[in-house]
Amino acid sequence: MIGILPRINQLAKKAREEGLTNAEKVERQVLREDYLRSIRGQVESTVTSMKVIDPLGDDVTPDKVRLKKQAAHS
Repeated sequence: MIGILPRINQLAKKAREEGLTNAEKVERQVLREDYLRSIRGQVESTVTSMKVIDPLGDDVTPDKVRLKKQAAHS
C-alpha cells in the first residue's frame, strides 16, 4: 500500500503549484481513502493482537479488545 504514496505526493505537489483537474481530484481522493483504510486496518490489527498485563502478571486486556480478537479469529 505504501506504493501509492509517491502518487499521493505528486498530486499534492501539483495541487499546490498549479492546481488539479477534476479527474486528478477524484484520483487523489480515492488514493487517500485507500491509504487511510490500509493504515486503520494496520492499527486495528496491532491493537487486537496485543495483550495487557498488569504489574502482578494478571491479564487486564480490555473486554472490547478481547471481543474484537475473538471475532477476528472466528
